[in-house]
Amino acid sequence: MALKFQKVKELRFFFSEYGLIRYRVLVEVRWLLKLSEILEVIEVPNFSDEAKRFLENLVLNFSPDDASEMKKIEKVTNHDVKAVEYFLKKKCRPHVEVGKVLEFFHFSCTSKDINNLAHGLMLRDAVNLVMLPIMDELIYVMCDMAKTSNVSMLSRTHGQAASPTTLGKELTVFSFRMNNQKKLISQVKLLGKFAGAVGNYNAHLVAYPNIDWPRIAEEFVESLEISFNPYVTQEYVLSKEALTMLGGEEVPFSSTFTDKLHSVLV
Repeated sequence: MALKFQKVKELRFFFSEYGLIRYRVLVEVRWLLKLSEILEVIEVPNFSDEAKRFLENLVLNFSPDDASEMKKIEKVTNHDVKAVEYFLKKKCRPHVEVGKVLEFFHFSCTSKDINNLAHGLMLRDAVNLVMLPIMDELIYVMCDMAKTSNVSMLSRTHGQAASPTTLGKELTVFSFRMNNQKKLISQVKLLGKFAGAVGNYNAHLVAYPNIDWPRIAEEFVESLEISFNPYVTQEYVLSKEALTMLGGEEVPFSSTFTDKLHSVLV
């Protein structure tokens, strides 16, 4: 595991249990902020700028100690996402404004609503902040070397020596291939859902029947820079292209996936 860790340590901030918990906190906080913008949800008035900063700082300043505290709560709740809700309620209870709307954390959500967006954000940020920049750097280095590499070398075909080539040309082949792969990865669409327990906005409509909840969900998901998937059940399968980026398969993106990554990254 130590040898593998050295190859993927830059991803630890994203693909570790700490990373997953932090993204869950982000989704829960942003959902409460979204609710405060909906006029019909009168129980959650529009927050002051100070209250908004307070909530955003819960995400920005989220620490390993916070994650450890949440794991202790999880031992009581026996539910990882519920532990996030309880942690946020504890953190926000002293705040004058946010303390009045604590029960709207996780409003009408199922755990899969939180998790599928958290997983999407993990992939999005890992790709954009680590994977693509490293690919760009490698492409630049290969292209730069190719410009000055007129060194002749023997090429090979069918497992045997063949016509001559140059090192620069062969480097150009690999830089071109990698550039194409980078384009494909950057174009992968990450889809997210936020439609409640069975995908029908049942709890939402019981509480506030006059709100266009599919529109609200679409606005919320896309505010996280994830494409909206309008037709879902409780479970959600990330696209095959998205999982292929990490060498996975088209399977439900559940805690099993993150457990495998966690075993390498911790």
